[in-house]
Amino acid sequence: MNESGATRRIAQAVFGFFVIATTSYFGYSALQGDTGLVEQVRLAREQATLEANLAELKTERRRMENLTRRLSDRYLDLDLLDERARRILGYARQDEIVIR
Repeated sequence: MNESGATRRIAQAVFGFFVIATTSYFGYSALQGDTGLVEQVRLAREQATLEANLAELKTERRRMENLTRRLSDRYLDLDLLDERARRILGYARQDEIVIR
């Protein structure tokens, strides 16, 4: 073997190692990086959880807005007012039986 053949094989081995290392690096980044597939799956799960929480919060907000409207100066629901006052103050009518 002459020296140029050995040099050529070493150059091919170095080039092959470089190609494998580069491919491995980009493959790992595609899976595990900041914008990789694993992160995309995690973000999709987190988004679904947050959207479910948002829907629950919107429902609760609508319920509370309804109660607030029903106890406002413009629209007073006397049944609701009576219920809330008796629950908070612990009052009961004479014809009611209180069970605790």
